[in-house]
Amino acid sequence: MQQKTFAFFPEAAFGPALNSVGIAQAIERMGHKAVFLSDPGFVSVYKDYGFEAHGVNLSEPMPAEQMAKFWEDFINEHIPNFRKAPIDQIDNYVKECWEAIVDSAKWAQKDLPGILAQIKPDVISVDNVILFPAIKQHGVPWVRIISCSENEIEDEAIPPHLSGMSENDSEGHAAFRAKFNEVIKLIHDDFNTFLAENNEEPYPIGQFCEASPHLNLMLYPRQARYKRSVPLDPAQYQFLEGCVRQEDAYEVPTFKKNNDGPLLYISFGSLGAGDTDLLNRLITLMGNSRYRALVNVGDYKDDYSDIPDNVIIDRWFPQPSVIPKMDAVIHHGGNNSFTECLYFGKPAIIMPYVWDGHDNAMRVQETGHGFRSDRYDWTDEEMIEKIEACLNDAALAAKLNATSAHMQSENGQEKAAKLLVQLAGRSQ
Repeated sequence: MQQKTFAFFPEAAFGPALNSVGIAQAIERMGHKAVFLSDPGFVSVYKDYGFEAHGVNLSEPMPAEQMAKFWEDFINEHIPNFRKAPIDQIDNYVKECWEAIVDSAKWAQKDLPGILAQIKPDVISVDNVILFPAIKQHGVPWVRIISCSENEIEDEAIPPHLSGMSENDSEGHAAFRAKFNEVIKLIHDDFNTFLAENNEEPYPIGQFCEASPHLNLMLYPRQARYKRSVPLDPAQYQFLEGCVRQEDAYEVPTFKKNNDGPLLYISFGSLGAGDTDLLNRLITLMGNSRYRALVNVGDYKDDYSDIPDNVIIDRWFPQPSVIPKMDAVIHHGGNNSFTECLYFGKPAIIMPYVWDGHDNAMRVQETGHGFRSDRYDWTDEEMIEKIEACLNDAALAAKLNATSAHMQSENGQEKAAKLLVQLAGRSQ
């Protein structure tokens, strides 16, 4: 097959961005070209990995540095809401997210037709929770990547997306769906007006995107999936069983204290790093423990002082190279962190704060791959007990080893790339 061009358009967050990087790396190993469409604030991320990238305005144009900080500032303003249950975040954080997301689709429609005409992609992959009409209408196959929790594709028998509820809490599921639909109705009506203006049919209440008729790629491994009332058709939906990008090798530094102690990695992602009070609390806990810890503090490194000798902080760690060296991980439930821990067989304690982190935290616990923890309502003794279980529970270790072996044998990156290339070949 002659070289094809594959366009990737992930949302402006590191989880979907880096997941798409992993697939794009595999595409290029097969001899094809990968190009990124991107929020201007993320263009440099893709260029740093060596990809061609084109900015797509998703809001009123502003300097790239200001654009890159938009979601960081948005998250920091909502830190008080992180203490609330997911259902109580609907009328504040979730509502404001959907307002911004709908606006982003409207802005993207201005730039996308011209950029797509310039790139001339053979296949377009979108990792986002909202439809971009220009992509659906461009005339080449488009693929939806679901790098968030699997329940982004709804089913009445499973917990609603963003709810963080148990799979057995059907009464809770109904209450969450009802409140979500009530709160977002005006936003949804506005989005349906935008769809009509762009020759698209309206969506039912609660829906902002649709499954691609060509191909939908999902990350969840078999061992963590929900039991659906309507199984997903494998001709349209393919599970990648995880999808982990390649990063440069990482050498664990020498610690001045506890250098032979169990090694933990703590990260709440680039956006969650603004919760410095919580990270300081965990750093203090680590300092009084037998462990060593690497802690991702994002852009807030200068906010920390008196770091214990058994803790090393940094602005960023190459996670896929770091996690294999860890004994346990404490994270926020982002889907990359969630699947990377499973892929490398590492027990996790998930302390969610927003979005699908709630779902992934519940899922890691319900499937026996780790523990969910309240973000703030815990004692030092309770956290140490969970960490010790991560380090010493033989049944947990056996389950993680089996899941890891399965995921690594599937090679999600290569699987995704082959599926995309096959799709390009069928559309010739």
